[in-house]
Amino acid sequence: MHAGLFLDAGPLTINGTFIVETVSFVLMLLFLARVPLPFLGIPKPVFPWIISIAEARQRAITEQLAAAEKERADARLKQAEAQLNEARAQAQTVITSASRAADQLRQELKQKAEDEARRILESARREIEAERVAALQSVRGDVANLVVAATEKVIGATLDVTKHRQLIDKAIEEVASGDGRR
Repeated sequence: MHAGLFLDAGPLTINGTFIVETVSFVLMLLFLARVPLPFLGIPKPVFPWIISIAEARQRAITEQLAAAEKERADARLKQAEAQLNEARAQAQTVITSASRAADQLRQELKQKAEDEARRILESARREIEAERVAALQSVRGDVANLVVAATEKVIGATLDVTKHRQLIDKAIEEVASGDGRR
């Protein structure tokens, strides 16, 4: 009958082998948790040693991840600085270009103003010359009339138009030349 019990044993049947295996497992756990094994190169009990190795590995991985993140951040920072420097260089180029364009425009405006001033000055000179010629013509006419009137009073008679004109022109030429001889 005993053989039938062991053959009918299922996974949840508790028998002597199960109890011995469980006690052996607990004793092995206590042994590994409390006893160092220096002859195997394990300087302290196995479980704390495994935990210290796992923690060291975790710290190393964390440090490597932090270093990688720092490298990525540094790379992004360098890239941002490079972009900033490039933007500054472009801004400087634009400023230089605008400055050159402003200088060129200033020179063009200065040249136009100088040309306009010369044109106005030349125009004023022409107007002055025209006014001078008109004034001389007017003075000639006035002098001619005065000469005619003075001649009429001195001579007492009127000359013919041709002689009259010749005398006037001669008098004007003498006055204009500054000679004043008679």
